[in-house]
Amino acid sequence: MANGIGGRRTTRARAFSIWDDFRAFALKGNVVDLAVAVIIGSAFGAVISSLVEDILMPAIINPLLAGAGTDWREAVIGPGIRLGSFMGAVIDFLIIALVLFIIIRTFERFKRKEAIVDPEPTIEEKLNDTLTRLTNYLESRP
Repeated sequence: MANGIGGRRTTRARAFSIWDDFRAFALKGNVVDLAVAVIIGSAFGAVISSLVEDILMPAIINPLLAGAGTDWREAVIGPGIRLGSFMGAVIDFLIIALVLFIIIRTFERFKRKEAIVDPEPTIEEKLNDTLTRLTNYLESRP
């Protein structure tokens, strides 16, 4: 029985109600989509970080620092200020921002193309068309 003394819901019924509410919230499409986006985003961030740290920075910055005899990760400008690490993070950000910009721009173009497609006629337009055809048919009969 869901009602206890004085018309209050029992603890067990409240727990099931909370669980049902949570399950409905967690299984909504938006929440699941957001979770998938976060997971894919973190994996994409790891790939970009590896690209920057393992390929771009050694190929671009190390030749510039070869005269100083240091690696880009060890490039510092003062006590504890690691310029190389900061530059790697900035390049990470720029690459991710560029990719997101391209993706969003592509989606916006697809949305515009979908919007250009002939819109569904309104009920009034359908009714007028039907009445016009009916009138033409009736007038064409002998």
